[in-house]
Order: sequence, then C-alpha cells, then structure tokens
Amino acid sequence: MELNRDTNILIVGLGLLGGSYARALTKKGYRVSAIEPRESAIAFAKENGFIEKGYPVPTKEVVGQAELIIFALYPHILFDWVEEYGCYIKCGTIVTDVTGVKGAVVNRVQAALPEGVEFISAHPMAGRERGGVEYSDDTIFHGANYIVVPTEKNTPAAIALCEKLGEELGFSKISQLSPKEHDAMIGFVSQLTHCIAVSLMTCNQTEHIEDYTGDSFRDLTRIARINDEMWSELFLLNREELISQIDTFSQELLTLRQYLERGDREAIRDMMRVSTKRRALFDKKN
Repeated sequence: MELNRDTNILIVGLGLLGGSYARALTKKGYRVSAIEPRESAIAFAKENGFIEKGYPVPTKEVVGQAELIIFALYPHILFDWVEEYGCYIKCGTIVTDVTGVKGAVVNRVQAALPEGVEFISAHPMAGRERGGVEYSDDTIFHGANYIVVPTEKNTPAAIALCEKLGEELGFSKISQLSPKEHDAMIGFVSQLTHCIAVSLMTCNQTEHIEDYTGDSFRDLTRIARINDEMWSELFLLNREELISQIDTFSQELLTLRQYLERGDREAIRDMMRVSTKRRALFDKKN
C-alpha cells in the first residue's frame, strides 16, 4: 500500500497528538476520520474542519474501511482496544501509533493484530504541556524529530509508508531506531528531562517562588507542568532504562558537587566547556 490522497485514514484518539495529526493531514488533502469516545472532541474537530467523520465507538464497518490506522492512545488503552476491536481491521491495513515507549508496546500489539495487518511503530517527538484536541496544532511538528521503530516483522513498504507519513506531517528529521535503541534514547532525552523538571519543582518548598525566578528556571521547568496519567505510565513501562539514566545523571551531578566542594574551578570550567560545545550542536540544526 502507498500513502496517497485517496488513502482512507482513521485516527483512533483525538487528543493533542491525534488532533494535530488530523489537522496536518487534512491540510495536505487527505481524507481523515476519527474514533473518539468524547462527543465534544468530535464536534470540535468537525466544526474546525480537520476530520470528515467522527465516531464515538468502534464498529466493524468503520474500522474495516480504514487503510491506514493511527493510534493516538495511552499504551494501556491501546492494548485493550486492539484486543477488543483488532479483529475488525481488514487484511492489508497498515497500523501505526504515537506511543512514547516501544519495548513494552510493539511486540504485544504486533502479536494481537490479525494476520495480514501490519503494525509499524513511530514516535513523533513533539508535544505541548496542555493536552486535548482543543490545543492541537500541526505546527508543533515543524522542525521536530520523528522516529520510525521497525522490527524484523515489518516490510520495507510499510516502513517507507511510515516515513512518508512523517514527511507529510511536516517533521524535519526522520530517523529509524530499534525498540531497544528507542527506549534507551527516549529514557535520556525525554523521560529523564521530565524527571529533572518535576524534581526541580518539588525539591524546594519556598513560597511564592514564582516571584523570584528568571528565565533559566522557567526554561528548565517548562515541562514540569505534566500529564501525570500519561507520563507515570510511560516511566513505569520503561522503568529499567529510566532508572539507569537517573543513576548516570546523578553521578554526573555528584561529580560537579565534588568539584565545588574542593574548590576546583578549572574542573568546573572544563565541564561547562563540554556542555557548551555539545549544546551548540542543537543550535546548528535550527
């Protein structure tokens, strides 16, 4: 199957990412429908013109018409959905997702789907602190990274379609990682950073701290305004990798503490030089 303007696309879950996918694809001329239990979310998406049709419950007819299904669901909801309604998906359909952990998700979903239905996982590295379709915005994909996460069960055609989807959504960098590589990388660049932001907000109980902070604290803690339902699940599904990343970070912070304790300014400056050099690589990409 190739992705084209006649492809019947079904998005399951109209939250921030599901809604943003719908906006981006509709702008490109694709036909997009959605399944979402909240009638208000369906009404919002239809009123704003970024889905053709919306359905509060999955039916065999609706699911069976789809040629590309995008799951924008929390992992535990995705598991339940596939187990209950996966039998409705027709042979030849390509299925993808937006979940932030892969090791605990990919093999389980692939095993649960009917014969002839291919699941090719992906992770859009984009989001906002606020959730819900009301905050959806396809511009969050512009300049962002998109990771395709194939396994040995995936065909070259499905991988190519998933990469094409990332291009159509507007991502600037599309990469491939295995589920294990993905979870190691995400444990560091995403989950650890959220852990640090949360810890910064909870380690000091000074009242009215918002009256004294500057841009540095606000920038570091922007992601501390967090969806606890989603992120706690992702943390636990990637628990071993995340604990390893926390230990590595804690050791580096301890090293800096030791430099401070012994008054070693040159060691502190060396650490800062490495930090500055590595951070400059991000600026070159913008």
